[in-house]
Amino acid sequence: MRVGIAYDLREEYLRQGYTEEETAEFDGLETIQAIDQALQSLGYETDRIGSVGSLVARLAAKERWGLVFNIAEGVNGLGREAQVPALLDAFRVPYVFSDPVVMALTLHKGLAKHIVRDQGIRTADFAVVHDASDVADIALPLPLFVKPIGGGTSVGISPASKICSRGDLASACRTLLQTYRQPVLVESFLGGREFTVGVVGTGPKAQALGVLEVVLREQAEADVYSYVNKSEYQARVSYQLAEGAAAASAEAMALRVWRGLGCRDAGRVDLRCDLEGNLHFLEVNPLAGLHPQHSDLVILCRLRGIRYPQLIRMIMDSALERLLRDRDV
Repeated sequence: MRVGIAYDLREEYLRQGYTEEETAEFDGLETIQAIDQALQSLGYETDRIGSVGSLVARLAAKERWGLVFNIAEGVNGLGREAQVPALLDAFRVPYVFSDPVVMALTLHKGLAKHIVRDQGIRTADFAVVHDASDVADIALPLPLFVKPIGGGTSVGISPASKICSRGDLASACRTLLQTYRQPVLVESFLGGREFTVGVVGTGPKAQALGVLEVVLREQAEADVYSYVNKSEYQARVSYQLAEGAAAASAEAMALRVWRGLGCRDAGRVDLRCDLEGNLHFLEVNPLAGLHPQHSDLVILCRLRGIRYPQLIRMIMDSALERLLRDRDV
């Protein structure tokens, strides 16, 4: 099978004048090479497509693939992660990972929390700020936590994200609105343990790969899994496999979220406890990073003894099973 690889190469956007933070979610050449080599080791013929612009040109030229391994994050708007899947759907080209509806929904953290809460899954109380004037209507008790509604890789998260006064809330929201040009999610601050759960598979066949606990070291920015902590994780963060009752509860909640939102093939579900130890849904990442060393999902798999090519095989197996099932319908 000929497998195309769709991606946003970070170096290309940096050359165009985008900043380090603006390109934080994009992939470096090391990730593209690792995916390419893993696919080839599994017997696939690979073709590096690149970003959505390249995909548009090649689809228009009537090029097709048996499957596209899509890790393109997109650039503009809250539907950016849905751009490549929507194009591939329009041209009836199958692909790995979630469909455009799921990609757009989960990128908007407020909408995702609404649906998860409606399913009876615990998530922190929240409000969405579209304009600085909306802050006056927020009656949630302090402390609070603020972040861009469609950010990833902890972009826009810093120690200033933890809000302990009404004045700080207004100031932080104004800064985020001006900097990131998107709504701001305001939610009750959760002061307990933080977990990310790796998931592989789709629907009833989805299974948890394990639970990774994010433990901030003494030299880390306190209380938050911030952009700086995440980018300098080797010095600031300790990743540990969670076990026992906490891990079992996290896996169960993650799978409810994954299936309830209709996510496919592989990704992560982020959870955090309150001070009483109650788990809450934070967000889901159906387009999780796949850097062969640094990405949370890969770190989790490594700690569980799952090699990188094995992870890619599991992702491909899930996608191919969906493809065969759809063809049989």
